[in-house]
Amino acid sequence: MDIKLELIGVPVTDIDRAKAFYERAGFHADHDVTVSEEIRFVQMTPPGSACSIAFGKGVTAMTPGSLDNLQVVVTDIEEAHADLSARGVGVSAIEDQPWGSFVYFADPDGNRWAVQQTTPRDR
Repeated sequence: MDIKLELIGVPVTDIDRAKAFYERAGFHADHDVTVSEEIRFVQMTPPGSACSIAFGKGVTAMTPGSLDNLQVVVTDIEEAHADLSARGVGVSAIEDQPWGSFVYFADPDGNRWAVQQTTPRDR
């Protein structure tokens, strides 16, 4: 039996601001559907990912900004850092750890992301 993680709810305060941010970060807008006055569902997917994020009205009861350390993986951390920076996403400097190289950023609500190259740059 396969168990696949395919969707993660991200708590945000302003749906349109979050959508614009994630589009700027390179995520693809898969769905933006207003179901009713109580529900608006936005689904976005990072390039090449099988897992998407969802946010909107009536999507999650989590406090906006409460997600800490959502993580995506890339093959080239320097390319990812340059791409995110060029897109206007405020990213940290590259940090090298024994288990990989990382850059970090946060969305406008403070949900924090880690971008990891699983092989450290010095190997």
